[in-house]
Amino acid sequence: MRAVISSASVAMILLAGCAAQAPEAQITKPADTIRICDDSGCSDRPRSSATFQGTPTDPEAERRLAALTALGEKDAKAAYDLGLRFLRGDGVDRNSYQAIQWMRKAGDRGHVEAQYALGRIYLLGFEEMGPDPAEAEVWLTMAAGKGHKGAKKLLPDAAAAKKDERRLYQVREAERKSWSVWYTSTPYYWTWGNSGWYQR
Repeated sequence: MRAVISSASVAMILLAGCAAQAPEAQITKPADTIRICDDSGCSDRPRSSATFQGTPTDPEAERRLAALTALGEKDAKAAYDLGLRFLRGDGVDRNSYQAIQWMRKAGDRGHVEAQYALGRIYLLGFEEMGPDPAEAEVWLTMAAGKGHKGAKKLLPDAAAAKKDERRLYQVREAERKSWSVWYTSTPYYWTWGNSGWYQR
């Protein structure tokens, strides 16, 4: 005949074992070492060892970025340049959120190229951001109102894309081909020189 041990019996045995230990023995002390795995392999290292290795910073690049950021707060062209730099990752870490924020600052100040860029970004979507035809139509309307030919061409597509998903897909496919040309070849307004940023 087999003996059947219930889960309640197992719990009672474990509790009895714990009760027989002194309270100090029940508390486990953390080990003085910890197992760390990195590029060089795994090893036990002292718990107090530093494991984070950040990327080295370039003080000159940070100084340039700070100077252009200060300009961007006052000048729409500099804000546009910052937007482009964040889109491309040129001299800064690529950051689509920051790119759009700077483009919006430039566009809000009336910079027509920033308005057009925002219209395209919102129409096509960018990286993790999906398309937003209604927002695209707003920015393209502003740019078209100032005579921007590309915005005038895309504005009807943005209006149609608001109403029809299939039309949005067609526009996105057609525009993606020309996106890379704009994305990589648009020049900056501000250039770094020996005495700081200057406008070309």
